Amino acid sequence: MTPALLFRRVAIAEAITWALLLTGMFLKYVTETTELGVRVFGMLHGVVFVAYGVVTLVVAVDQRWRAGRTLAALACAVPPFATVPFDRWLEQDHRFVETLVRAWGLLLAQAPAEDLALLSGGISAFCEELVWFEGIAADRGLDLGGPALGEAQAYCDALYRLAAAPYPEAITAMW
Repeated sequence: MTPALLFRRVAIAEAITWALLLTGMFLKYVTETTELGVRVFGMLHGVVFVAYGVVTLVVAVDQRWRAGRTLAALACAVPPFATVPFDRWLEQDHRFVETLVRAWGLLLAQAPAEDLALLSGGISAFCEELVWFEGIAADRGLDLGGPALGEAQAYCDALYRLAAAPYPEAITAMW
């Protein structure tokens, strides 16, 4: 199992143990029927919480995450159920970069000759980033073809609208 796939599985386990702990707290404090759930699920969640932190650091080093991404991943362990949306956020990054490549391709078609090398170089760099995303996705078992989140789709739509604008406006906005 790759470190990235382990991260995904521990993130899901962290969310599940949060749910179990919250159920135990409901039984203890609301229904006042038993505190067994808090004892069992509290310890289980504590172990998974610590494991999530350790695995996050291992994956951050292995995948060469920047400090901001690493801190965001660690912070996701604190609010209930935030670890799973973090994984989904990573999937949306791929969608954005792929759309950016396509939008820049549309710009390339209308670019003046003096801008061709610059735009081509940008597209090439973005394509390298796509290959990186695809490798990470394969390691983690992520579905890059899954549904777009509303915000990601809106951003991608905005990129296409910009690419359809006159070249001077589009390149200024996208740069």
